[in-house]
Amino acid sequence: MTVLRTPAKPAPAAPAPRNRRLRGAGRRRADHQPQAYVFLAPWIIGAIALTVGPMLVSLYLSFTEYDLFTEPRWVGLGNYVHMFTEDDRYLQSVKVTLVYVFVAVPLKMLVSLLMALALNTRVASNGFYRAAFYAPSLLGASVAAALVWRAMFSEGGSVNNVLEGLGWDTPSWVDDPGYTIWSIILLAVWQFGAPMVIFLAGLKQVPRELYEAAEVDGAGVLRKFWHVTLPMLSPVIFFNLVLEAIHAFQVFTPAFVIGGGRGGPADSALVYTLYLYQTGFEDFEMGYASAMAWVLLAVIAIVTAVIFRSARLWVFYGDKS
Repeated sequence: MTVLRTPAKPAPAAPAPRNRRLRGAGRRRADHQPQAYVFLAPWIIGAIALTVGPMLVSLYLSFTEYDLFTEPRWVGLGNYVHMFTEDDRYLQSVKVTLVYVFVAVPLKMLVSLLMALALNTRVASNGFYRAAFYAPSLLGASVAAALVWRAMFSEGGSVNNVLEGLGWDTPSWVDDPGYTIWSIILLAVWQFGAPMVIFLAGLKQVPRELYEAAEVDGAGVLRKFWHVTLPMLSPVIFFNLVLEAIHAFQVFTPAFVIGGGRGGPADSALVYTLYLYQTGFEDFEMGYASAMAWVLLAVIAIVTAVIFRSARLWVFYGDKS
């Protein structure tokens, strides 16, 4: 009688040592590095030639006196000292820019959030209103929008006509030093569509269960907004705040057009970037303009860092699942 025997299974191969596997993975990555640098080369060359290189040249010029036609003359910190101690127009540009930033950014954030709350409903016509409210943002900081705005707020414009009909007699906004900056601020607030869309996307992510639980606890509309909506929207508020603050410090086209290219009456619309442009490309003081640009870069970096630093106190990254 023949007995069939099952052949013995071969013993499983011992796993490769961990160090050998890591060396193999590292060798494969090293083999692909030349190809990676070839594909990255256009971006690296562009970044060095168009961004890093000009920034370093600008940093050097900020310590020189340079008019685009003669060799730069080293003056050390002279440009920076003159900027803060002797240049009254520079200080005026700083004042105007700070007014614009600290008024336009909160107003734009508030209006965009309120409109997002109003549009966060299931109404058939919501699509039309969302598109209509977002449309002004498509214009961006365009010359055409600023020209129309200047015509509306000039003497005899539609805004003055409406205000006069309501019994409020106002001068030409673009010709009165007390009103010019406010017309520019209103233009920025009118273009609230981009942050509104981001707020609306954030509102869609707030779980309904939180509102239902708050209603069970007897919370009203305001309490639900304060204790549910705002905490859950805090990351979106943080994102919009950073973007809008950076954009506000860089405002140029509306101030240039509405202010008539010179900063408005009594320099009431002389924002920082407009004065920088005048200094560098009209007065040909490129060294001084470079110093102004680096001060602006430092201020934007500091403000952004402060916002990021403060985020730990008010931004809530909760689990929305």
